[in-house]
Amino acid sequence: MTHTGELHGDLDLARRLELCEGHSTARSVDARAELQSESGAGWTEIAGTLAMFDGAESPLTQTFGLGLAGLPTESDMEAIEAFFGERGAPVFHEVSPVAGADLMAVLNRRGYEAFECTNVLVRPIGGGAAALARGPLAEGAATLAVRLVESDPGDEWAKTSARGWGEVPGLEGFMRDIGPITARRRGAHRFLADIDGRPVAAALLSIEGDVALLAGASTEPAARRKGAQLALLDARLRYAARRGCTLAMMCAMPGSGSQRNAERHGFRVVYTRIKWRRRG
Repeated sequence: MTHTGELHGDLDLARRLELCEGHSTARSVDARAELQSESGAGWTEIAGTLAMFDGAESPLTQTFGLGLAGLPTESDMEAIEAFFGERGAPVFHEVSPVAGADLMAVLNRRGYEAFECTNVLVRPIGGGAAALARGPLAEGAATLAVRLVESDPGDEWAKTSARGWGEVPGLEGFMRDIGPITARRRGAHRFLADIDGRPVAAALLSIEGDVALLAGASTEPAARRKGAQLALLDARLRYAARRGCTLAMMCAMPGSGSQRNAERHGFRVVYTRIKWRRRG
């Protein structure tokens, strides 16, 4: 396992990670705007905060990096809230605790409540971090193969990803919808894992500068525990390292299987992000 003790969850690292995810999301919003101009998708930057609108009910509709460029003023908050209000969307802020307690006071004063936590995990890659995610695969996975999806006329990646998210209410439909968007998005690389030549698991890699964001991993229920996600993790880390990335990040619910799996392969939690919404 690669040692990650040299990484610290400080302001510089938080800015690097949050802006990586924010700019990656902005590319997705841009792709939707190109493909579905009627959606009104768009984004803006206000006082160092990236505000995304991907549709009133899209999980991508939120802010990134709030407070990391300095404490937002009342007029900054009003401008951010107006961006969402003009589009008929609720306001969600996903906030790194590194932004500080003063920001929490601002959010409380403006009527927000915390309702969700996400752990942000990182690990170095490339250079001396050559030991990536290889390990023994489960029995029955001898025919497992991972491939990078360059073209996908039948939406194979989106369909495979959606099957893996079918147990989560609302997400299967969203993953089918986002598939063509992801295919058009700059900086996004889609991977599939096949067993016996049939795709059973999907995952996404986004590269922003030298940071690799790993997301969108799912496996259809019947194919789980056969090594597909380990193989996809390894393939994405190696792909990112070859393209000059020095750091990989991923997000997981605290205490989840995804977090435990990431920690077994060199990732560690650098901070727990808090999501805020308007009370009522």
